[in-house]
Amino acid sequence: MKIEARQVEAFLKKPDPKVRGVVIYGNDDGLVAERAVALARTICDDLKDPFRVVDIAGDVLKQDPARLADEFGALSMMGGRRVIRVRPAGEESVAALENLVEATAGDALIIVEAGNLTPRSNLRTLAETEATLAAMPCYMDNEAALEGLVEGAARAQGMTVEPDALDWIVERLGGDRGQTRGEIDKLLLYKGTDAGKTITLEDAMAVLGDTASIGIDDVIAATFDGELVALDRALDRVFAEGGNPVQLVRSLQRHADQLHLVSGHAAKGGNLEGAMFKARGLPRGGPVRQRFERHLRTWPLPRLSAALSTILEAEIECKRTGLPDEAIARRLCLRLGQAARSAKARR
Repeated sequence: MKIEARQVEAFLKKPDPKVRGVVIYGNDDGLVAERAVALARTICDDLKDPFRVVDIAGDVLKQDPARLADEFGALSMMGGRRVIRVRPAGEESVAALENLVEATAGDALIIVEAGNLTPRSNLRTLAETEATLAAMPCYMDNEAALEGLVEGAARAQGMTVEPDALDWIVERLGGDRGQTRGEIDKLLLYKGTDAGKTITLEDAMAVLGDTASIGIDDVIAATFDGELVALDRALDRVFAEGGNPVQLVRSLQRHADQLHLVSGHAAKGGNLEGAMFKARGLPRGGPVRQRFERHLRTWPLPRLSAALSTILEAEIECKRTGLPDEAIARRLCLRLGQAARSAKARR
């Protein structure tokens, strides 16, 4: 059974009783773990209960494919339904899941935490096609989902988020749910000591400025300036320090969107200063503002439209192709950097 995105929350609250095993997979490890925990707690609140919760590594099932069916049928010494967590898991778990489907008796819930399975994956195909199994995809949060996550977390603490602050936070957060929640919790903890109930841009920059965007501003600057040597150094630094490739792609997209907004307004005869005011999070002066104006001169509207298409293609590749996200992000930056360099040479 394939669980669609709109069905996930309902399933996590009340799993289908006919389902014996759920394969949770995708490119967002944090979200995979979060949903696995939520699903397990529908069966047993205490995930450290040694009688009702069992952890098995996927490579163990490769050596003993009958183990899963045996665990499915075993009873807890202290009573209550059991949870069997298989993690990390991959194609080596297929035979064990096939045995689970054939098992004649049992009531444990099997939760398989897998990685980014392609549509051709045997594990994913088995979970999607068997009536007693389910496949639950977990992909990096898009911008709308990140906004909802930030606003929802703030609302739960009785706080609101200013629009400029929300834009800035979303731009700097990665798509990984686990990392994102950690950064949001840090911000809410900081704001909880303040009498004010509105999270401002200054609050966000004070808490997240040093951690959520390590080196990414340097990558953006070098990419849109066409400085290829500086770009290579900046990319090495970002990824060496654990930078998120999908976050980088979305930051490039946000910068290109801002440039496109301002350039489009100016092309229609509008006031450039007024258009730049609409570009949220853009300082009124200083080096960031100067860099933005420099990029406006290098990237006219047609070139920006092409850049946005290229960036969109890269984000789709990150989600669908199974290629390494870092390689996709590096190739994107190089393509854009070469376009900027060529444009500057023609001026």
